[in-house]
Amino acid sequence: MMTRIRRILGILAMMGLPVISHFSPMSAQDKLFTLEDLNFGGTNYRKMLPENRWLTWWGDQLMYQDAEEGGTIDSKQQKKVLFTLEEANAALKTIKGYEEQTLHSAMNAAYPYPEQPLVLLSNAQCQLLYNFKTKQVEWTQPTAQATLKKWNKTSRALAFKKADHQLYVLTDGEEQQLTTDGSREIVYGEAVHRNEFGIMEGLFWSPDGQRLAFYRMDQSMVTDYPQVDIFPRSATYEPDKYPMAGMTSHKVTVGVYDLKTKQTVYLKAGDPTDRYFTNIAWSPDGQTVYMQELNRRQNDCRLVSYKAATGEKIAELYRETSDKYVEPQNPIVFLPWDSSKFIMQSQKDGYNHLYLFDTKGKELKQLTKGPWVVTELLGFNKKQKSVIIISNEKHLLQTNAYAVNINTGKRTLLDAGIGVVQSALLSGSGSLVVERYSAPVVPRRIDLLNTANGKCTRLLDAADPWADYQQPHFEQGTIKAADGVTDLYFRMVKPHDFDPSKKYPTVVYVYGGPHAHNIDASWHWASRSWETYMAQKGYILFILDNRGSEHRGRDFEQATFHQLGQIEMKDQMKGVDYLRTLPYVDMERLGVHGWSFGGFMTISLITNYPDVFKVGVAGGPVIDWKWYEVMYGERYMGTPDNNPEGYAKTSLIAKAKDLKGKLQIITGYNDATVVPQHCLSFLDACVKAGTQPDFFAYPGEEHNMRGHASVHLHERITQYFEDFLK
Repeated sequence: MMTRIRRILGILAMMGLPVISHFSPMSAQDKLFTLEDLNFGGTNYRKMLPENRWLTWWGDQLMYQDAEEGGTIDSKQQKKVLFTLEEANAALKTIKGYEEQTLHSAMNAAYPYPEQPLVLLSNAQCQLLYNFKTKQVEWTQPTAQATLKKWNKTSRALAFKKADHQLYVLTDGEEQQLTTDGSREIVYGEAVHRNEFGIMEGLFWSPDGQRLAFYRMDQSMVTDYPQVDIFPRSATYEPDKYPMAGMTSHKVTVGVYDLKTKQTVYLKAGDPTDRYFTNIAWSPDGQTVYMQELNRRQNDCRLVSYKAATGEKIAELYRETSDKYVEPQNPIVFLPWDSSKFIMQSQKDGYNHLYLFDTKGKELKQLTKGPWVVTELLGFNKKQKSVIIISNEKHLLQTNAYAVNINTGKRTLLDAGIGVVQSALLSGSGSLVVERYSAPVVPRRIDLLNTANGKCTRLLDAADPWADYQQPHFEQGTIKAADGVTDLYFRMVKPHDFDPSKKYPTVVYVYGGPHAHNIDASWHWASRSWETYMAQKGYILFILDNRGSEHRGRDFEQATFHQLGQIEMKDQMKGVDYLRTLPYVDMERLGVHGWSFGGFMTISLITNYPDVFKVGVAGGPVIDWKWYEVMYGERYMGTPDNNPEGYAKTSLIAKAKDLKGKLQIITGYNDATVVPQHCLSFLDACVKAGTQPDFFAYPGEEHNMRGHASVHLHERITQYFEDFLK
């Protein structure tokens, strides 16, 4: 009966009905959680995760990945072993020069050639292709010196860097050195522009593997931020290049190396000063490089094509401008059956959608449209001539898989139509998708989806790994934003033995910034495990996604332009107004906690509303946006010169005097994202104002605590509320 009730409540929520949905076990269990259970750095954390399967594709054949073996798996979950790690290691030791090598896991097994019985395996020293029919190693490649690498399956060429900062290519046993001036200041082959604009890598092979496009970043003109390593006997200086808003930024160029000519040309894009080059893509024939180019103000974006052989500019294919900002996140993708057409993603109509263009720059049609966003383009079903996407069309709190017919634009829902996609992997032909997802009362499911007929086969329905524990109540609801019009979604987490006649200390957990959200229709409404820990200790947790957060469209995201924290605070205070209406929320014991942008929001709230919030814990907080980096900071705030009022309004330095409640500030001592100058400057302002925050730093840690330090961190956060709020 309880299972049925849970499913019904989940379905009602998916339909967007104006109800608060909640669930909890029929009867509480005896076991209590510890942070070793709940935190990712904990000793028991992995046992508390929903069951999973590790799967990949060999063409259109689904394959399972295991530590000791690999093989096929069918729709009935019948496995057939194709190779074992023991067999592969035995074969490897027969290869001259590899006698001492050992593969330690087959979890990274990949099958790059649909028509060949070859599996790609690797360790830190080498990679190889093992033939699981002949039981022989057919090809090997050393990788021991690679500090960064990118392999192409067609040419089997490996692009990589060494510790000397230089870029190399290894093919057929021949090593080619591409650069000679690489250094800490001249950086090759890495992600640039501080990983903004969707940039996650810096090496880009052409489809045939005969040409390599790569980033070159000159950051010699960028100011060093003085990070320090305290662990040697005498602390050492370890500066980090950190371009702050309004200051000199780095210069990026794009090189193209030709394996045949062994020559490098650079794209003739003009002066790179105060420009961003992103979303690099290749034409299917490997003759043309496409790149999106953005000005420093980030309000003028152009898609430009270049000749790969010479670097000459061919044409500007598309231009998009804005009175706020344009934010390209995805490279163009060519239709696999028509190399004269490509798909581009843009928010130009207010929501991220797909547009079909030809290579002359003519927009042929808008493929998707509506008050929802495409969150991912998975690939294509070549036979059906459809593009497979993930979007939140069905509900703004969900993501689901769809097939979009290129000719007609018709969209077909492929999956169960509930929950949130955790990952989706398309088969070689695009005829199948293996999709992992969860829903509020579904820990994890894995389904096999047919992209032509919509047939769904269940591969896994994971049991609740928390079944034996006391679980809190997880609820989701909606309130109006401060504009009185926009719907905002919230999550509330209550103790397992919640009694509406009692009053509970309540903590508002906040992030609030762009490119993130806290509430969706995944397991437990995307609740963070720390919320469960706090609810177990007798707290209510309240989490609201304010305007400015992601996946709600351009205007929703850009409402905070040039005044970060202001609209967000107004929306968060509407959440507080809602809490006031709940008789079980003790408004005399209201706390707030957040990290990074959430740390900024925490201090903003506790100092702007000192009579509302009694206790706050701010982790890695931005204090003044003039100390944040160029790309992110200037997109949302402009520069201190062109938006002085915005910078003055959002700075927390002047708010130090308004602190009344208890505030703990926590930082990673070596934070290279929100540098320590932020919190230290706020502490200095508090000293001058006579206010008394508490402070804790994690030596050697960066923006987020790693490993078991995260357990320590969350125990510290918890204890602060226990000491001063409860």
